[in-house]
Amino acid sequence: MIDKGNHDTVKTVLSIAGFDSIGGAGLQADSKTISALGCYAMNVITALPIQNTLGVRSVYPIPDQAVEDQLNCIFDDIYPDSVKIGMLPNPKQVEIVARVLEDYNGNIVIDPVMVSTSGHSLVDQETITLSTELLYPMATLFTPNLDEASMLIGCKVSNVEEMNQAIDKLINMGMPAVLLKGGHLDSEKLSSVLKIRGKKPEIFESERITSKNTRGTGCTLSSAIASYLALGDPLPIACKKALDYVHQSILAAKGISLGKGNGPLNHFFTR
Repeated sequence: MIDKGNHDTVKTVLSIAGFDSIGGAGLQADSKTISALGCYAMNVITALPIQNTLGVRSVYPIPDQAVEDQLNCIFDDIYPDSVKIGMLPNPKQVEIVARVLEDYNGNIVIDPVMVSTSGHSLVDQETITLSTELLYPMATLFTPNLDEASMLIGCKVSNVEEMNQAIDKLINMGMPAVLLKGGHLDSEKLSSVLKIRGKKPEIFESERITSKNTRGTGCTLSSAIASYLALGDPLPIACKKALDYVHQSILAAKGISLGKGNGPLNHFFTR
């Protein structure tokens, strides 16, 4: 059993994710987002992808025991108000995270990192299957993109009608709430669908921004939602605020030239 500590001065968000050496995705995007939104960021590193703006070259998992030790060390000292889970590279890490968080009394936002922006596969099917069984049902919110939803339900999702069908299937798989992201839609208007079990779906729309600087959008969105939940917002409001934050971060980064491929967002556009 994890004992909750006392921290009245600041809301804390724990990011469990992979490391990005160029700072645009993973733990770095999470920490920038959490900090920009006024919370205190804590990290558990799960993997070291070798990557740059052009893509992922290879992935080195952190030793499983080190992941468990990091989690226990943090919870022994600071009890997070929210947890964001990103890349878990193998089944053992899935089992560890699910076990450590079994009695956690807070919000959990899971971004199912399966494929990189450049198309590199980041996890195998055994890891996805175990995550679906042990971890995803624990989430306050599950935030797949269209490709990840397609992998999970076994058929392609490419428009809003198919998104509504897919989100029902994900809810029936045991997930309490799903925000299905529409960033990969082939349209000028982007639609993301939020479905909370037992409630009608809610659609959030925004205009597409033409920019190559979209690295880490999923990481940024999920950690923004976790931050707003930590600050006390209800889930639908947290999702709307987070989607707006990502939109503004992409817009603010549009004119920046950083790297030869997909550049990062501007997380501190308000500062």
